Amino acid sequence: METGTPLPDVAVTLPDGELLPLPSLSGAACVIYFYPKADTPGCTREAQDFSGLADAFSAVGASVLGISKDTPGKLGKFAGKHGLSVQLAADESGAACEAFGVWGEKQLYGRTYLGIERATFLFGSDGRLVQAWRKVKVAGHADAVLAAVSDLRPPAG
Repeated sequence: METGTPLPDVAVTLPDGELLPLPSLSGAACVIYFYPKADTPGCTREAQDFSGLADAFSAVGASVLGISKDTPGKLGKFAGKHGLSVQLAADESGAACEAFGVWGEKQLYGRTYLGIERATFLFGSDGRLVQAWRKVKVAGHADAVLAAVSDLRPPAG
């Protein structure tokens, strides 16, 4: 996905079963992050980091949405168990993963398998991609994304 690309015309499912068309996020800056699997150590840490900064993201006018291929029910339990405040969504069909190019071969302990690449995408209020982070390392990532979102806002005054 190249800079300037509009939000893909796909929908994901919120934990309550409601469909969320991604283009509906236009109108304000939004951060969409993909993670491999709910309730695993790295994914939990990432969700907690984004949740811990939820007020700061809101203060700079940005929403945050985490997407995985988990079921909506599992995402609801994941959010409740860890007190997550970021919005999570399920991409069970894989349409969002395909549209963002985050589904592909991965390797772990010498085993090759298909999975979600940990990646984050920042869209401006016009619904176009401003910045993408691929092969994300969790430590410090949410802070780096917040800094990038803050840079989108014109200085006050």
